[in-house]
Amino acid sequence: MRIRDHSKALELPVFKLLHEVVTEMDAEAYVVGGFVRDTLLGRNCKDLDVVTTGNGIALAKAVEKRTGAKGVKVFKNFGTAMVRHGEWELEFVGARKESYARDSRKPFVEAGTLEDDQLRRDFTVNAMAIGLSKSNFGMLIDPFDGIADLRGKIIRTPTDPHVTFSDDPLRMMRAVRFATQLGFKIEAKAMEAMKEMHHRLKIVSAERITTELNKIIEADKPSVGFKLLFDTGLLGEFFPEMVALQGAEERDGIGHKDNFYHTLEVLDNVAGQSDNLWLRWAAILHDIAKPVTKRFHPRAGWTFHGHEDKGARMVPQIFKRLKLPLDQKMKYVQKLVALHLRPIALTKDIATDSALRRLLYDAGDDIDDLMILCKSDITSKNESKVKRYLENYEKVKKKLVLVEEKDRVRNWQPPVSGEVIMKTFGIAPSREVGIIKNSIKEAILDGQIRNDYDEAYNFMLNEGKKLGLQVAG
Repeated sequence: MRIRDHSKALELPVFKLLHEVVTEMDAEAYVVGGFVRDTLLGRNCKDLDVVTTGNGIALAKAVEKRTGAKGVKVFKNFGTAMVRHGEWELEFVGARKESYARDSRKPFVEAGTLEDDQLRRDFTVNAMAIGLSKSNFGMLIDPFDGIADLRGKIIRTPTDPHVTFSDDPLRMMRAVRFATQLGFKIEAKAMEAMKEMHHRLKIVSAERITTELNKIIEADKPSVGFKLLFDTGLLGEFFPEMVALQGAEERDGIGHKDNFYHTLEVLDNVAGQSDNLWLRWAAILHDIAKPVTKRFHPRAGWTFHGHEDKGARMVPQIFKRLKLPLDQKMKYVQKLVALHLRPIALTKDIATDSALRRLLYDAGDDIDDLMILCKSDITSKNESKVKRYLENYEKVKKKLVLVEEKDRVRNWQPPVSGEVIMKTFGIAPSREVGIIKNSIKEAILDGQIRNDYDEAYNFMLNEGKKLGLQVAG
């Protein structure tokens, strides 16, 4: 891997600003971590972590005063402060030692030297520093040979991985995240330590775990991260439902595919077409209920009847436990999980206009995302079968466009409202109003009448007559 020269970063105005403030204060300070790593890799980064052997909050306030920035954020419990300067986000902290008790989620922190601070860092590639002081401005300080690990594409801890991961067990998730994002391999010793220590993840909050998990999901090829999480045992600590997907059972010579690896294939397929995090979550959860719905029948073989409905009902409990949002994002995922078999079913049979209208009505504005998920779900080692499904899928897509143009049922609103029904028949809100509205909807979706006010109004009159209603005088 080609490593870039970090000296160009020193020409950035933000570096000159920091150097001037640090020099005026006669302080000792360094830029550390992600910015240094990404600069050497040629990746863009607008977050700067500044470590000083003095008071990090005092340095932040001095930078704030020099730049005229307003609203420095101070986190006294952690001795850190954050300043926004243009497009840059600058975080300041005093050099420190940091460790966790065996059963604690909160670190014990004490002042330290730069060497202490670098030693407590998670990985060698994140432990490099660039000097900001008068005596060392621009100097790259790399005590653990992080540059060599960048070249070798290796994730390695600065010290014994058992110590690094015990100090903060979330670092095991971060190892997976960086390996996935950067295309690196985790060093063998670190992998073994993760397999031995995965249970330590229990002391980490769900919010911190999910933050790392979402970054893995947002990677170009998220399956890499999930395989590492599974192989190390980490996945089972917070997502047992996904671990339960793994395995392919055979009975009477009849087997089924491994739904864990199938799910990862679907996830990668979605990731290749969309950067929508929640669509990727729908891919992860689309078959989540297969283990609990699995049945074997001597003639039919393995079945997973109703797994889409059961899976949709499982979404809220999984989101709640992982501290994911319980708002429209969750409902969107639920909807896609519930509907994910519908377009596939239409590729197997002749897709009637009625079936297409119903799909458009149920999916609404999410129809395009649903079709991405369904296309991604077409995975098989049988190339001719995949080819046939994909050809039929494209036909269904074209038919959906034609039906939508003709019938306008996406996000459908009834052409005759409940108010019109009540006024026409002189009735109050009642069961009859609901029956008539539903009958109009079904008639339009079945193609009995067009999505048109006059046709719907006449249909309403007939339906009211069936219910014994009379037009108000």
